Amino acid sequence: MIASCQPFAPLLAEAAADSPPFVMILPFVAMLLAIAILPLVNKHHWEACYHYWALALGSISVGYYLFSGAGLGRLGHTAHEYVSFLALVGSLFVVAGGIHIKVKGEAKPIVNVLFLLFGAIISNIIGTTGASMLLIRPWIRMNKYRITAFHIVFFIFIVSNVGGCLTPIGDPPLFLGFLKGVPFWWTLQHAWVAWAVALGILLTIFFILDVRNFLRAPKEIRDMETAEETWHFSGLRNLAFLAIILCSVFIKDPPFLREAIMVAAAVGSYFSTPRHLHQANNFNFEPIKEVAWLFLGIFATMMPALDYLQIHAPELGLKTELQYYWGTGLLSGVLDNAPTYLAFLATAFGMQGLDFDTGMTQFLATQGHILLAISVASVFFGAATYIGNGPNFMVKAIAERAKVATPGFFGYIVCYSLPILLPTLFVIGILFFSRWRLF
Repeated sequence: MIASCQPFAPLLAEAAADSPPFVMILPFVAMLLAIAILPLVNKHHWEACYHYWALALGSISVGYYLFSGAGLGRLGHTAHEYVSFLALVGSLFVVAGGIHIKVKGEAKPIVNVLFLLFGAIISNIIGTTGASMLLIRPWIRMNKYRITAFHIVFFIFIVSNVGGCLTPIGDPPLFLGFLKGVPFWWTLQHAWVAWAVALGILLTIFFILDVRNFLRAPKEIRDMETAEETWHFSGLRNLAFLAIILCSVFIKDPPFLREAIMVAAAVGSYFSTPRHLHQANNFNFEPIKEVAWLFLGIFATMMPALDYLQIHAPELGLKTELQYYWGTGLLSGVLDNAPTYLAFLATAFGMQGLDFDTGMTQFLATQGHILLAISVASVFFGAATYIGNGPNFMVKAIAERAKVATPGFFGYIVCYSLPILLPTLFVIGILFFSRWRLF
């Protein structure tokens, strides 16, 4: 997501009376539960009615801000955030859908590891959304005879989230930090070791699982994987449209010019791409349609939750970088990670008595370790659930359209986030942000 650099919630200094009542957090909880439970209970109903659920629950939060005197500014800001989010995600989805990577032969486990590592690296150049949309289809094709749920989950872990921790282009929270005054190369300079350690752990676990998966495959598939692989790229004219989108990210004024350029690039890409390339990618608009409706509900219902968090965050007593790491991380997994990053960064500024818009230089000089904890946590923990980061849901939707089994909302958390991702993040917390840190 790309958002305005202005604070998205009331200032910390405002009275607690400006805080939304706690009950207004319930629509957001209901939205999460609907996403998690209804596809399991009644999949047909969910597929037919998910947009009605998003509208109904979102309208409760919108109604609160319209009629409670909380102000139209909050709604306007969130609407701008949502339009920016959808323009970026949608344009990258369309442009990537016009690039076809043809793979002949099946991928060996070591090739899969190198592919994920490549995705993690380029996610810092074209963003986690761009890398995810560009690579998820060839990832599915190159593993088509033995692809399982863990292939999709680790793609989300590595390419859609953890990989993009090194530059402001990589992940939306870091871009917001850049707009606030964090130097462009600051995160690369300070976070690369944590990035490398986290990737090393996740890639090692993936390699072990993929080798087991390979050994269980029929002999003809294993023989196919030992054959030489060939790659063919089509639709590379879309790289020009991709470059336009990425350059437009840095446009601030006038309002909505950035979004208009993104949409124009997507339209140009769609109509200039030969139909056979879209057909080869099984391209359709259903995944982005689902993301647009669900995140409309999420953006609307999370407004009270985020406002409540920012106003009451000082009451959490956050002092150490490890506390900021876990606080930012856990909420980034269930809230959108970009505004969560802003909320905790604003809290850290408030604790130091610094102005959130002008005090970045002084903050970096004295509290850079806190910023690093917030930055790493917001990016890494975005992989904890499907809603932690925008690309997660899109990867899931594309995989499902390709008839690949993917875990449900709770299945993703119980089978993968808790036993694999959480211990990895625990290690990162101990190594880099605790009193026992080694780095």
